[in-house]
Amino acid sequence: VCLRYFNVFGPWQDPNGEYAAVIPKFISIMMEGKRPTIFGDGEQSRDFTFIDNVIAANVGAAESDASGVVCNVGCGNRVTVNELVERINEHLGTDISPIYDSPRPGDVRHSLADLEWGSQTIDYEPIVHFDEGLRRTIEHFEEQNF
Repeated sequence: VCLRYFNVFGPWQDPNGEYAAVIPKFISIMMEGKRPTIFGDGEQSRDFTFIDNVIAANVGAAESDASGVVCNVGCGNRVTVNELVERINEHLGTDISPIYDSPRPGDVRHSLADLEWGSQTIDYEPIVHFDEGLRRTIEHFEEQNF
């Protein structure tokens, strides 16, 4: 069984560095009261999945008799980058607007996991949905003073 992870996020992700994932990077920046930079119009979307979903999928794959299949690991929902900023603002109690910059060449416009194979072959269903995972991640960042 091959697992294809879609935009994994969660506590302990490094918010720094050139290739830092968008969620920890934006949380860290916005916790400092700074404006995050969005490349493009912010309407590009991703299927963000919390780390607990990845763990559940790995356990399901290890315990499954399936072989030779590829399963997507995501939540099956799209969240735009603009919506991400709005939701971080809601959790932090802030009203920080992003800075918009030119789109980056090669960026994928939309990404969404089809969970059908995972559901059928390894009994995968997301156990933590986006908003709950974001809440847990922000709480962790606040506790760790990132």
